[in-house]
Amino acid sequence: AQMADIVSGYFVPVVCVIALLAGIAWYIGTAGDLKFALTIFISVLVIACPCALGLATPTAIMVGTGKGAENGILIKGGEALETAHKINTIVFDKTGTITEGKPKVTDIICENISKDELLLLAASAEKGSEHPLGEAIVRDAEEKNLKLKNVLDFEAIPGKGIKCSIENKSILLGNYKLMKDKNINLKNLLATSEELASKGKTPMFIAIDEKVAGIIAVADTVKETSKRAIETLQKMGLEVVMLTGDNKAVADKVSDIIGLDNVYSELLPGDKVEKLEEIINNNKSEGKVIFVGDGINDAPVLARADIGVAMGGIGSDAAIEAADVVLMKDDPKALVDAIKVARKTNKVLWQNIILALVVKVLVLGLGALGMANMWEAVIADVGVTVLAVINSTRCLK
Repeated sequence: AQMADIVSGYFVPVVCVIALLAGIAWYIGTAGDLKFALTIFISVLVIACPCALGLATPTAIMVGTGKGAENGILIKGGEALETAHKINTIVFDKTGTITEGKPKVTDIICENISKDELLLLAASAEKGSEHPLGEAIVRDAEEKNLKLKNVLDFEAIPGKGIKCSIENKSILLGNYKLMKDKNINLKNLLATSEELASKGKTPMFIAIDEKVAGIIAVADTVKETSKRAIETLQKMGLEVVMLTGDNKAVADKVSDIIGLDNVYSELLPGDKVEKLEEIINNNKSEGKVIFVGDGINDAPVLARADIGVAMGGIGSDAAIEAADVVLMKDDPKALVDAIKVARKTNKVLWQNIILALVVKVLVLGLGALGMANMWEAVIADVGVTVLAVINSTRCLK
């Protein structure tokens, strides 16, 4: 739209000057025939009306966003739709984006404590958490009719886990990084966690009063459409990358399932932003970068990407607010549809602009040479505007 405004800004005054010069030239050339000279002047001047140029972009964008909405793709503005056709790299978050985002507890390993007691303490600690892994633990405890306990001094540690107090017991629940930071001796549970991770499960350690008490493993299944969507994106000539805060073994397992080589694991929320910055800087001369996520921790990354895409069905409000595009289907395949809509919309809007300029320049030349009268100029101006609108409807196909 800005480009069309710039073109119009030059086109209109240039045509006005040409109209004036053509009128004067014909007045002199016809030995003072003012009527004919004015006809030429007005005919050329009509072409200066930039209606078609002004409608070329917004009509295509409007139809394109409407087509996206029909397919459950909410595009928040024309700028996102225009930028989407320039992308060459797609960066996916893992949990809730490539995977279902509905993990389930698969294993409970204990150290001097019963499984129910360990699960009860973990679920009580995670009750206020919005993380999918925490929600899986709470859900499992509720299914077993365990009565959750009150929690004090709750503290979320981004990318690592949580810390709180339950019945005067200090509880730590999180990944290996959290345990390492707090100098917790994991004994033989470290080997067990590595074995669980190699099976695609996410192990979470629990420490009570600074002593390891066990592991709760949670597994999140890969969406059926993820592998097909990623294969399609790669066939479209796009580079696909996955970022995750999960451990390397789990990330590698998921990448094997979906056929993806570019994977970065064990990233804190801040690390994801830095990694995305690196990818964007590496792609500056080649194209734009899309980031696809759904969690509250993804909001900063979504905001930093050239285009942020949120999974709207299970996505957090923060992620949806920060995104430029929202996929209501929670299906990676919808991203393929969004890119196709963007590419077709861009193709159509350029056709509109070129069509408008070609017709106007042609009629301008004919008018200045006295080969097109005022009404032909009017019909050409209105006609090319109608053609631009009709051409824009092709975005619906």
